Amino acid sequence: MSQPSLQPVRRALLSVSDKTGLIELGRALVAQGAELLSTGGSAKALRDAGLPVTEVSDHTGFPEILDGRVKTLVPHIHGGILGRRDLPAHVAQMEEHKIAPIDLVAVNLYPFEATVASGAGDEDCIENIDIGGPALIRAAAKNHPHVTILTDPAQYDSVIDALKAGGTTLEARRALAGAAYARTAAYDAAIATWFAQKRGDLLPERFTLAGQRREELRYGENPHQKAAFYTDGSTRPGVATARQIQGKALSYNNLNDTDAAFEAVAEFTDPAVVIVKHANPCGVATANSLSSAWDHALRCDPVSAFGGIVALNGTLDEETAKKIATIFTEVIVAPDATNAAKAVLAAKKNLRLLLTGELPDPTAGGVIVRSLAGGFLAQTRDNGRVEESSLKVVTKRAPTPAELRDLMFAFRVAKHVKSNAIVYAKDGATVGIGAGQMSRVDSARIAVSKSAEAARACGQSEPLTRGSVAASDAFFPFADGLETLVEAGATAVIQPGGSIRDDEVIAAADKAGIAMVFTGMRHFRH
Repeated sequence: MSQPSLQPVRRALLSVSDKTGLIELGRALVAQGAELLSTGGSAKALRDAGLPVTEVSDHTGFPEILDGRVKTLVPHIHGGILGRRDLPAHVAQMEEHKIAPIDLVAVNLYPFEATVASGAGDEDCIENIDIGGPALIRAAAKNHPHVTILTDPAQYDSVIDALKAGGTTLEARRALAGAAYARTAAYDAAIATWFAQKRGDLLPERFTLAGQRREELRYGENPHQKAAFYTDGSTRPGVATARQIQGKALSYNNLNDTDAAFEAVAEFTDPAVVIVKHANPCGVATANSLSSAWDHALRCDPVSAFGGIVALNGTLDEETAKKIATIFTEVIVAPDATNAAKAVLAAKKNLRLLLTGELPDPTAGGVIVRSLAGGFLAQTRDNGRVEESSLKVVTKRAPTPAELRDLMFAFRVAKHVKSNAIVYAKDGATVGIGAGQMSRVDSARIAVSKSAEAARACGQSEPLTRGSVAASDAFFPFADGLETLVEAGATAVIQPGGSIRDDEVIAAADKAGIAMVFTGMRHFRH
């Protein structure tokens, strides 16, 4: 089959919701001698700009009906788009039925995604489901050997340049066709997701996922891996919605770690700071000010904090900014920052400052997706929260009010530490964190080792875990894990419970004279 390569445009259909660049495109087409067909608001905009335009209803001889729901779904339009110019039978049929070829189609769709994001009612959302637009796009993309399809104003300039040179190439039309199908796929995915959410089905039989590439990254986790950052249209505050105030582009690892840090700091209402390294918190604290919270978070593991990510749950002030600036920090993320704080950080050219405007809701729902060979896993977000009223005291001694506050804090931190997770805390700050070990005992011991290093750094002879409380993200399968916490100096423990050896673990706690509470909820994080 012979296929034309350089395709001039003799007739174009322009029907766009987003009219950015429409007039410039129309002028370029008219300058090349093309006839313009259009509908509704697009036709009016072109006409108001002084461009000759034929209404689709005049071209087809069939009026728009059903409040505009049917205007382009007619043979004179789709025949003109789908007819193959290289097949004599197609050409003959088009001539027989007086169907004029359409060489370029520019369509962008009703703003369904934006309508949903605005909180509009069901009727408005449904009315913004485009029918004719996707049909036009898919038809033009299918016949890309002969038709140029435009679905985004960002594509106009290159096509305008091509028209001036005589027409679009087959290679360009094929690329535009691929982009067109990606757009309709994402559009349909958004609609399918909305319907699933309306019926409360977050994990439907057919799971649709679509994203818009925000930027290509220099590389992925490692330099030999390619990577890109995609947004999914969600309005959840975080790295995708943040304004970058300063610093170089974020890397794959920066983005991943920043998301982890910001989600963790959003757990707390008092002024809080979270320092993350390799997606794990290495220091977390709450206090009466962000400056004080920073001091206590840093004390937990000052070595790991070097080159880390810092998240705050309030407006970054000058005093706190000065403290953070004393060590090498990759990223600071916060809802806002004072001008004085921005001025302090401006001297750190490589430090990225991200401002989100608000915090994510840790209790909100949503779905998290992870790829596997041959498929992917999807689960709802871990928005579980343990309240004091749901705790079950299982030892002879109940925790003191101070211990209880620290237990709640430590368990909330453990939710954001990779399993197996052990968190020691005292006075609203972490004093030891063990993460990602195959054995829970090893996590407990690593946390103590880190705590001892931190103690030496601040001139103390004993680990900071002395007199602390401890949290475990899941139950202790044996008493040895609990005994390790006791050896480290923990006076109270919070854990989910549920082991077949709970009685042994409780007995070990009673023998040591410590308090222990069960949450009934675990927080595995793999």
